[in-house]
Formats: sequence, C-alpha cells, structure tokens
Amino acid sequence: MNFADKTVLVTGASRGIGRAIAIQFAERGAQVAIHYNKNREEAQKTAAILPGNKHIVVQADMADAEQVRKMVDVVVKAMGRLDILVNNAGIFEEHPLQDVTYDEWQRYWNRIIDTNLMGPVNTIYCAAQYMIRQGGGRIVNISSRGAFRGEPLAPAYGASKAAMNSMGQSLAKALAPHNIFIGTVAPGFVETDMAAEHLSGPGGDDIRNQSPLKRVAKPEEVAYAALFLASDGAEFTTGTIIDVNGASYLRS
Repeated sequence: MNFADKTVLVTGASRGIGRAIAIQFAERGAQVAIHYNKNREEAQKTAAILPGNKHIVVQADMADAEQVRKMVDVVVKAMGRLDILVNNAGIFEEHPLQDVTYDEWQRYWNRIIDTNLMGPVNTIYCAAQYMIRQGGGRIVNISSRGAFRGEPLAPAYGASKAAMNSMGQSLAKALAPHNIFIGTVAPGFVETDMAAEHLSGPGGDDIRNQSPLKRVAKPEEVAYAALFLASDGAEFTTGTIIDVNGASYLRS
C-alpha cells in the first residue's frame, strides 16, 4: 500500500483511531490533513510524530455544515487536491431511554446524529465535488459494530453508525461512475480514550472476553483496514463493510 504523492484528510485525527490512521498514511508517503474539533494541542502532537513535513492541521466542528465546507476548501487549497477522505470523527454518549428526560433525549439525538452522520455526509459532499473534477478519489468511513448488534444504552450512536453504513453503500453506487470508491470499517471496542472508561471498569474483562482473542482491537489494526480500502487495487470492494471486532460479533 503505497500512498506516495497522495493527499489525505483524516477527521478526528488528534488521537485514537484517527491518529493511527494518519500515522500509517504518512509512513506510506501520504501528505495528511489532521482534523480536530477542540483539542488543537493533541492534533499538533499528531502532526509532530508523522514522518514528512508537508502535513497540515485543520479545525472544524463536524456538526456545523459551514465549518465542514470551509475545512475541505482549506485542505484542497493547501494541498492542491484531495485524493482520500477518512471520516473518523465521532462522539459516543450514553442516554438510556428510561433515565433521561424528554428534553435530554432530544439533545442527545440531535448532537450525536449531527456529528456522527451529518458531519460525514457533508464532508463527503464537499470532498466529492473536488474528487469528481480531478477524476476520482477514495472515501473511507469508520462505523461501529454497534450498527449491527444494537446499543441499548446509546441508541443514537448505534443509529448514527447504521445510517453511516447505508449512506456509504448508497454513495458507493452513486459515485462509482466518477471513479470514487467508498468503503467502511466497523470496529468493535478499541483501545482508545473513548473506550478507556469501559475497559478499565468492572466490566472490562467481560468486554475483552467477547472476542475469542481475549482482547479488544488496537487502533493500528483498525487503521490497517482503512488503508486497505483506500489503496490502489481495492476498487472492486466499493460499498463493502469490513468488520474489525476480533470475531466478537459475527454476521453473514
């Protein structure tokens, strides 16, 4: 997987899976745009550890459509083109129906859907305008095992990821004539800050034991799947969803 001379925008790249994806792209020659929302310091740390010196840091609230548009424009202006988009940014918030008020319920759903679904939807729209004009591109969406097995404590999160899966497949069909190919990676639990509280808590061992490997994924393992989908030669996988959950949840 050689990405020399390729330009990549990775959303949510200040830490965790996004940082691992940015590192692996850079190690294989890509110029990377590192997106963050609030934590510029961590985004700059990501940039500092990437091999090469042409990487940039960009900010946007993924729930704000205008900020997303400006982010993509800034990336293309700075890099000259956009070959690969990785939609990784997202939020996870528990909001069990029986424990929240109706007003809280509305706020959780709106915030999560706007960030996890509409953010990628708008980023794809803006990126695709450039990709169509330049003759093609690759888009990778980072989804979740929760899209398939359900998230009883965080139903908006599960719904947002299920919708992301469907959106990616619909747009894979729509954009294939333009030489734009879309794939999705659906991890289970991953060793990230987002999952740290669950993994270090009393249920941590139960989570690890969900997989016959007796552990959760490393960010680098999710990143590797994302790079495969973005690589030359993977075009005919467009529309696919790759599970990276250590056989903790199997579907056919």
